[in-house]
Amino acid sequence: MAFYRKNIGGLHQALRIALGAAMVAAAFIYLVGATALLVALGGAGVALTGLVGYCPMCAVAGIGRGGVS
Repeated sequence: MAFYRKNIGGLHQALRIALGAAMVAAAFIYLVGATALLVALGGAGVALTGLVGYCPMCAVAGIGRGGVS
């Protein structure tokens, strides 16, 4: 039972998961302190939107799985 409608497709989901994981890894490898934490949290957010298949910003912009609505 979901309270949202998926608005990103399979390839987009896979890219978001990969990019989010890369951001988290790069944050802790190349950055230090609060900057690393902020970039890692941003990467985790990107990966999470890929995992659930819903992007709030795409919903606000009116972009769905069928293209721009």
